[in-house]
Amino acid sequence: MGHTIDSTPMSTRNSKEFLTERGMQSAERRIPALAAKAGHDAYRAALEHTGAVIVKTSRGQMVERKRDGSFTVIKDLPVGKRVKPGTVLTRVKQTG
Repeated sequence: MGHTIDSTPMSTRNSKEFLTERGMQSAERRIPALAAKAGHDAYRAALEHTGAVIVKTSRGQMVERKRDGSFTVIKDLPVGKRVKPGTVLTRVKQTG
């Protein structure tokens, strides 16, 4: 069953129209899929428009992917650091 979310600004809606808690939860569950689709659409649009896109791969490389499917490794990236969920990171001021 498909759901749609009205994109009309709240200020212009009839004041008697409200999302129910169930409707809100349903809309919120769709956010990850909508975000993923937006990312894929942006990738495809950039690739079509420019002919190449710079991306990070799962192998830890920065590559340029071209429209024809070929790619060029630009740089091997350093291994990321694992961070325990809930850890608060703070910036250290650089002197000099």
